[in-house]
Amino acid sequence: MTETHDVALRAGDHDFRVRVYPAPEPNGALLVWLHGGAFMFGTLEMPEADQVGRRLSADGITVVSVDYTLAPLEALEILGPPDPDADMPSPEQMRAEMEAAGPRARFPVANLQVVAAFDWAVANAATYGADPERVSVGGASAGANLSAGAAMRLRDRATTAPRVLALVYPSLHDGILEPNDETAELLRSVPAARLFTPESRDAINRNYLEDPDGDAHGYAFAGGHDLAGLPEVLIVNAELDSLRPSGEAFAAELAAASVDVRVVREHGAMHGYLNEIGHPAGEHTLALLADTVGGS
Repeated sequence: MTETHDVALRAGDHDFRVRVYPAPEPNGALLVWLHGGAFMFGTLEMPEADQVGRRLSADGITVVSVDYTLAPLEALEILGPPDPDADMPSPEQMRAEMEAAGPRARFPVANLQVVAAFDWAVANAATYGADPERVSVGGASAGANLSAGAAMRLRDRATTAPRVLALVYPSLHDGILEPNDETAELLRSVPAARLFTPESRDAINRNYLEDPDGDAHGYAFAGGHDLAGLPEVLIVNAELDSLRPSGEAFAAELAAASVDVRVVREHGAMHGYLNEIGHPAGEHTLALLADTVGGS
């Protein structure tokens, strides 16, 4: 089976689907991949999802891209209108475009769906020429958060675990972490519309997890929790990203928990660069993903 196709699944009392990008010449690896979008937005057609699926499958890695249930749109009112120079749709336009996405739900629905997608991928890996023990999980931005939360739940379940956890410009802590002086200076050159602020991040996070005390196990925000026992982790941070301190702090937490971790900084890149086809940082990140996930 080599054609891209969708598979219907159900978890967290919600229907969802995965889109499978079978590798024409499989190398035995499979990646369950999650797009970003502040938990509220994103589709399987966006480059952050589709480009990853097409490029990595061409490198021999079957990709299972997850169309998880999105969070409600209430945070749009809190975030307010976007910067008029940011070439972004208004909240009203975004709401109209996203109403067709179907039922929405907060944590833990998407988290449970990622686990279910991983289980499906393990059970069906051989169909695509992949080894069930070489199934990895990864994502970008909110998708990276979902990937880490699913890895925590899978670790605690103590059955099958991902081979690699791949996190691209991730948000892993419940809030914006304070940047160091070097990072703060770099962020001054970034347009305000391309940065998350403490206020915008809090609105996004509360829209996903209403009760900040309702995450005792780190399934919603893995940062700051016990990370021992997680699989090998790749973290790719965008240099000009107010979320970079979260990725860097998470790497330090992993190392302190004796988890193998590799941290890469994409110099000169802003958050979301995988949505720009041909972006140099995107090309480098795709190569990193292929090497890390596809390695035996």
